[in-house]
Amino acid sequence: MKKIIYSIAMLSLLMTSCVSDNLDFNDNKDSAYDVPAPTLFANSQKALTDQLTSPSVNEGSIFRYFPQYLAATQYTTESRYRISSRAIADRHWRILYATVLGGLESAKEIIPTEPIPTGASPAVFASQQQNKLAIIEIFEVYTFQILVDSFGNIPYTEAFQSKTNVLPKYDDAATIYTKLITRLDAAIANLDTSNGSFTTGDILYAGNVAKWKLFANSLKVKLGVNLIDKNPTLAKSTIESAYTDGVITTNDDNAVFTYASFAPNYNPIYENLVASNRNDFVPAATIVNAMNTLNDPRRTKYFTPLSTGLYAGGRYGYTNTYTNFSHVNPILTAPNFPSLLMEATEVNFYLAEAAANGFAVGNTAAYYYNAAITASFENWGVADQATTYLAQPSVSFATASGTDEQKIAQQEWIAFYNRGFESWTAYRRLDFPALVAPASAYTEADGEVPKRLTYPINEQTVNGDNYEAAATAIGGDRLKTHIFWDPIIPSL
Repeated sequence: MKKIIYSIAMLSLLMTSCVSDNLDFNDNKDSAYDVPAPTLFANSQKALTDQLTSPSVNEGSIFRYFPQYLAATQYTTESRYRISSRAIADRHWRILYATVLGGLESAKEIIPTEPIPTGASPAVFASQQQNKLAIIEIFEVYTFQILVDSFGNIPYTEAFQSKTNVLPKYDDAATIYTKLITRLDAAIANLDTSNGSFTTGDILYAGNVAKWKLFANSLKVKLGVNLIDKNPTLAKSTIESAYTDGVITTNDDNAVFTYASFAPNYNPIYENLVASNRNDFVPAATIVNAMNTLNDPRRTKYFTPLSTGLYAGGRYGYTNTYTNFSHVNPILTAPNFPSLLMEATEVNFYLAEAAANGFAVGNTAAYYYNAAITASFENWGVADQATTYLAQPSVSFATASGTDEQKIAQQEWIAFYNRGFESWTAYRRLDFPALVAPASAYTEADGEVPKRLTYPINEQTVNGDNYEAAATAIGGDRLKTHIFWDPIIPSL
């Protein structure tokens, strides 16, 4: 049965490199495709992971610049916060809506039509199909949160109604968050860990339902921590219920996207920093200097040393001579270097934030702070140095400078070096570390590190009335406009 349901989504899908466990699935270039649900799911996973992993502003990914992890060698436009020149917002929006969510929506339509295999138990097959739909629902929630955290108000209730409504209204971002939590609860309730799900197409967990349940509860925690300042009651109930049901706390349960070592499915870091034979980036002094101050052993994994053995980063927001500075470590630029969509380091930091706010999550903020850093050291292959690092007065939770949340934020920022979007979100949520816009920043940044992406130019021109309403509702379509969960702190 041929299911070409979301035409824009499928056009985007077929223009990209689909992923399948069968490497010959797209050999026939002349035939129309009957795209199966596992292929759609795999493609959505890859498209989202690529978007969050890529260092290329040409592909609409700017999230290694906002936390000041990379500095430009020649093309400084995006590090100075001009995102319009390469239509970065348009690309980010299109990839998440058309390719990722469009593929997932199409998969949801196909799964109920899949025939039961000969000899299979109808009850077991029905449970497996329900698990598949629940897993897709969880991944949709993950994607929608990224869209809200990128832009604020977005099309939600009227999204994917292309047959009846091609100009969707924008929903209130806070309301979307509430609905996403409700959707997650329903999806978790539909997961049956006694049965399987996808046998192909699930690159993250290979259809392991128990792992997806941990992922879903961890996603609830991720939604909840963003709500702590805005809606502490909902944040508390969301985080505590997720913790009770089980979340990712060890690296064994990380959501790992494993890239291939060959084109077109290798890691986009390799594609942009090695295969392209370009030297457009060096690590930024902002992150390098902070890690130098703490004598952080992860420098040996993040960066390359100079001939002196020291680490030096380029000046953020300005041009830098490539040969004068440390480079991104070849560990990260290997073609098959994996990316993470959820990890123990991340969830333990979120639990530390929750504990610091008095939520019941089984242990103290200090406990989860230590667990998060230890998990990061394990993940980067320096586990044997975690204890010494944590014992430093400048790192120890008991003696490090700042409030509890600032201590957590500083270490989140360091640990999220390869997770630019999550780092940017943590910076906005915790207002730390104290990143400063470069003096060279463009005027549209209003002198600040961006708090959101401005809406796509295409939305302004094609969906103008709804765009204008959304821009007004959020307080202006500016880079400095805060997402709803990021309250503005009054100046003293």
